[in-house]
Amino acid sequence: MIIYHRVKIGRKPHGNFDKNYNMATGTWQIDAGHSQIGFKVKHLGIAHVNGVFNDFSGEMVSDGEVFDQAEVRFSINVKTIDTNNAQRDEHLRSDLFFDAERFPVILFNGKLVHRDLAYQLAGDMTILDTTKPVLLDVLFTGAGTGRFGERRVGFEVSGKIRRKDFGLNFHLLNEAGDLVVGEEVKFTGDIELFRQ
Repeated sequence: MIIYHRVKIGRKPHGNFDKNYNMATGTWQIDAGHSQIGFKVKHLGIAHVNGVFNDFSGEMVSDGEVFDQAEVRFSINVKTIDTNNAQRDEHLRSDLFFDAERFPVILFNGKLVHRDLAYQLAGDMTILDTTKPVLLDVLFTGAGTGRFGERRVGFEVSGKIRRKDFGLNFHLLNEAGDLVVGEEVKFTGDIELFRQ
């Protein structure tokens, strides 16, 4: 089953939309030191376990003065998964979940599409050896100039997938019949990019 996820956008970008999106063309690199990619998943159907990936990279290529139709590529180092619990992190890296030795990266290739006062990011995500189309919600959060004169922009990204659609099939029930690890994975990204 392929999941296409849409979230209702209720917040406008900061400042004047047309002005903020009138950027110079070029290639934009993710500044990992000022960005974060996180996720959360239900534990025992009760509460969420939160985590991040500590190593990732990516770029956005914009051919026009707006980000509509910009190409986006990023990769995530699976071995850097961090849920603030070393034993759980090793379990997630094992062949019961991400099998990080055989499949060390999560990949995404897609395109930004302008929707109302925000964007959606449509593309293909690869986890393990499975590639599926996904649709993520993207909110422009601002633009400015860095300390060395470089142009910078920011975005918030959100979405969710069903982990089993990507081959993450770990299945364990507690005595009450609840899934130990939920099937829906929600993820967010606070992304800052600078123009090369």
